[in-house]
Amino acid sequence: MFVRPGANLSVTIPDGIRAAASRTPGKIALVERDRQLSYASLIGRIDRVSNLAVHFGLAHGERAAVLMANRLEYVELVLGLSSAGVSAVTIGPASSAAEIAFILNDCTPRLLFVSPELEERARESGLDGVERLIVMGEDYEALLAEAAARPCPVATNAEDIFMITYTSGATGTPKGVMLSHRARVNSFHAMASGHSCYSPHDLALATTPMFHGAGFMMAAAPLFFGGACEIIPRFDIEELMRAFDRTRASSVYMVPSHFSALFAADIPRDRYDTSALKAIISGTAPLAQATKEQIIDYFGPGKLFERYGSTEASIVSTLRPEDQLRKIKCVGQPFPMTHVRILDPEGNEVPAGTPGELYSTSPMMYSGYWNRPGLAEKSARGDWITAGDIAMLDEEGYLYLIDRKSEMIISGGENIYPREIEEVLLAHPAVAECGVTGVPHDYWGEAVTAFVVLRAGRTVSSEELQRHLGLTLARFKLPKAIHFVPDLPRNSMGKVLRRTLRDGSWTPGTP
Repeated sequence: MFVRPGANLSVTIPDGIRAAASRTPGKIALVERDRQLSYASLIGRIDRVSNLAVHFGLAHGERAAVLMANRLEYVELVLGLSSAGVSAVTIGPASSAAEIAFILNDCTPRLLFVSPELEERARESGLDGVERLIVMGEDYEALLAEAAARPCPVATNAEDIFMITYTSGATGTPKGVMLSHRARVNSFHAMASGHSCYSPHDLALATTPMFHGAGFMMAAAPLFFGGACEIIPRFDIEELMRAFDRTRASSVYMVPSHFSALFAADIPRDRYDTSALKAIISGTAPLAQATKEQIIDYFGPGKLFERYGSTEASIVSTLRPEDQLRKIKCVGQPFPMTHVRILDPEGNEVPAGTPGELYSTSPMMYSGYWNRPGLAEKSARGDWITAGDIAMLDEEGYLYLIDRKSEMIISGGENIYPREIEEVLLAHPAVAECGVTGVPHDYWGEAVTAFVVLRAGRTVSSEELQRHLGLTLARFKLPKAIHFVPDLPRNSMGKVLRRTLRDGSWTPGTP
């Protein structure tokens, strides 16, 4: 196991939520549409889940899988299993039967909790090694009613793995990222310090899939500090805007594609009341500078936080509201407890203003990959890890992402970063979204190729976009081809999949 410095062996995530419940047991903790749970009810259900795991014979260190979209039960399942020392293996609801089978074979969970609409697909996977399939609804509630509503007797500690979430497999077979209580408790404290929106008086909206480490973290962090969280089952921009108005939410986590949906919908800024928002936190993929300016114009100044991180490193840096227009194309400064370095290929630190590979270290980092001994160390330099991002620091210690090293385009012997081209494309008033990649080419090696989604009602020619790009970029960076498409391939967190654009495996207009 990849044990990191700064371990706290006394506090788990359920410990923090129990402490909050002891202060305000009757307060509403979780909401999902017309369903809600008080803190007391949530703790009771967490206890029943943990005792249910013990009833089925799961021992400390074993695993149970969760296959469902965002719903109220997600939180109690992950926390209840972890209270019994059982790791929750969270599987994306869009996973195919083959992908589910791979994960079940890799981490061998003995229980699988599944929502009714995904039961058939789960069974198509073969359920290898799964001893009991538990379907949400009557099956689950009947089992829960029989379980003891008292704290589970299993001893747990902060280095226990509470969650295993699988990577997308964009660079190979999916890998199970092991996340400890220690890592997430430290992340919660860093978030509270960095975003100032996690008090007992705050309510957060959870918009992103909870099977991701970040998605679950954004639902659990408010509860750790005694606040409340409303779960948005599936992203819909009108539903989200109504939730701002109805709940007076103080924080929300959104990804760049959410903002694209907002501005494409052309919702008047005075239709819904968003004045209670203290923090609009964006992550998963970099925001284009033009999009940041739109967000500030729409919601008002003093609210936008852009965050950089990865599943393995957790949160690394944040750009605070006061710096959004001062530090262009920047992802801010490191969170508390976090150190960053920019290194050249030989492992030497580079001067300010010089690009290199970004490494970070903190007590928020993962505990390695499940069933992949030694793999975590291959991409690490001691206790410093990297997601393969190229970045640089300025003289004030602010971090600038340039691009993912693996997605750099080499065309005619020149190194070209797709994000630089995407930023300029997105500054054109007709462009809503775009993705840039290098397509194999006999002469150039890779040909810079852009895929562009236009704003509703707008038209623009390839020639006009080339002229727009040429005002800012060197000639060798200009796309050899620009394709206009109705949409772009994305992962479950809304991040554009450049690799899919490159390999031609995606057909525009398909999910």
